[in-house]
Amino acid sequence: MPSDQALLSRRRTIEISGLVSRGIGLVCTALYAAGVGAMSAGQLESSGMRAASWVAVAVMLCCNLVAVRNLRRPGSRWYELRSAVQVALDATVICGFVVIAEGQTRETAWPLMALAVVIAAVRQRLPGAVLVWALTSAVFVAAFPHSPDVPFVLGINVMVAVITGTQSSSLVRHLRTLQETRAALQHQATHDGLTGLPNRAHLAGCADRLSGRPLGVLLLDLNGFKLVNDTHGHAAGDVLLHRVGDRLTTAMREITPPDGETPVVGRLGGDEFLVLLPGAGPGTVAAACERIREAVPIPVDLGDGVRVTVGVSIGVALRPAGGEATLETLTAEADAAMYREKHSRRKAA
Repeated sequence: MPSDQALLSRRRTIEISGLVSRGIGLVCTALYAAGVGAMSAGQLESSGMRAASWVAVAVMLCCNLVAVRNLRRPGSRWYELRSAVQVALDATVICGFVVIAEGQTRETAWPLMALAVVIAAVRQRLPGAVLVWALTSAVFVAAFPHSPDVPFVLGINVMVAVITGTQSSSLVRHLRTLQETRAALQHQATHDGLTGLPNRAHLAGCADRLSGRPLGVLLLDLNGFKLVNDTHGHAAGDVLLHRVGDRLTTAMREITPPDGETPVVGRLGGDEFLVLLPGAGPGTVAAACERIREAVPIPVDLGDGVRVTVGVSIGVALRPAGGEATLETLTAEADAAMYREKHSRRKAA
């Protein structure tokens, strides 16, 4: 399901233009079937155009109902299928009108087949345009094999298919490239480049969405990380941070707060990590701390037979339901708690 607004906007525009243009055709065809205009009711009945026109009105009405559904849900996984249905119905109406008009009224109507090709190009890009060109051309040749217009029908409409189809395909590729680029930039702006974990900005956004709800905040600091950096180099330290980030993410998957929302593990910078526990109370926080203390000290293999071990200090802050403490306030509380724990450990040593 597409999430990019540019692609969804294009789909809505296609549906609106289809509704408007098809609505105009529907009204004109209904007036034609009613004998309003150049054709009288008697001529319509004798030529068989009246019944065909009313059938076309019914088909266009059904097609517009499908278009309304697509307009309301442009991101649906059924969008492409419903779009293809519209292409098929539009091509059927146009082919039927051309065959009857050319065969019974001797009017030159084959240029209308280019409209079916353009509709397919807009909705289904080059493959759709070529397929509709082939089908409409086959219908015309089968109905009028000896018509002098056959070369024009084949030649002109294939040019229309190629030109409009390639342009439509190019536009869709361009929109997809923009979507991928935008997603990549968004990820870079909200995630840590080393560990791939959410960064401070992402964590702040998550906390904002949890305003007024219970929230547990764990601030983590790795004990012994500086020694690893000084002894084995910053590259080794980066490997260690990445492994610890993976372990924290895995450990928090086993923690399910009462409201069922997934914990969020992020990196603030250096060897500091932050864990958000939505809906958590003291019991959930205690379980999360226990899992972290089990996961982090497991030795990390840095390669070439080098294995290192670090510990972890954890500061905890809790916000009850209805509390107004911001993430900044909770982080400060957790930071103070973490340094109290470090101080206690030093005194005990």
